[in-house]
Amino acid sequence: MKNLFKIIRKIILFIIVMLLLIVACFVATGYSMYQKALEEKPIDKMIEEIKSKENYTKLEEMPKIYIDAVIAVEDHRFYDHRGVDYFAIVGAIINDLSNQSLIQGGSTITQQICKNVYFTQERKLERKIAETFMAAELEYHCDKDDILELYINTCFYGNNCYTPKEASKLYFEKEPSEMNDYESTLLAGVPNAPSLYNPIYSMKLAKERQAQVLYAMIKYNYINEEQKEAILAQGENSNDN
Repeated sequence: MKNLFKIIRKIILFIIVMLLLIVACFVATGYSMYQKALEEKPIDKMIEEIKSKENYTKLEEMPKIYIDAVIAVEDHRFYDHRGVDYFAIVGAIINDLSNQSLIQGGSTITQQICKNVYFTQERKLERKIAETFMAAELEYHCDKDDILELYINTCFYGNNCYTPKEASKLYFEKEPSEMNDYESTLLAGVPNAPSLYNPIYSMKLAKERQAQVLYAMIKYNYINEEQKEAILAQGENSNDN
């Protein structure tokens, strides 16, 4: 019996060592991807490229409710983490395992910038690790408001719109600062799936996504139920596509 226990312990130890080696390989590959990407485009150059966009939109141009909506639905601990939200990652892993598919990634706003600018949308572990290293680099160089401003200008809003200013002018014929609460929360949901959730393609789907945004805003105490109803009342005259 003692010999059997020794064999089992050795097998378990071997499995643990192999798993650690596999993880180390993924981390090394991800770190190499991060270093290569950073060498090709340093953080300051990346920031300069984004800010040179013709319709680059400053954070102060956006209604506060738009900013609140983006944080609530995309990364509600944005101001509390340093680029990576480990609670969100654990939650995403649990959700993915329960659904037996890679549905959620637990990416923060900072990580999404890195994914949009430096890496592909592929759901690979080494890419995720590279993205994590890059997020830490970006957080080191920029404060939170700067990162948030970069984020809203690296999202795709559908119909060839790559900044909030382009999107607000196309969808609402308004400057960003002129959007009301209804329009702001509608636009905040579009980047999740811009080909589906933009108001030109389908106002019905855009409103369904907006409902998710408003739910997140209530959940994280940005608005209450009464305020949600007031926001939706502003769009009562909108027609579904």
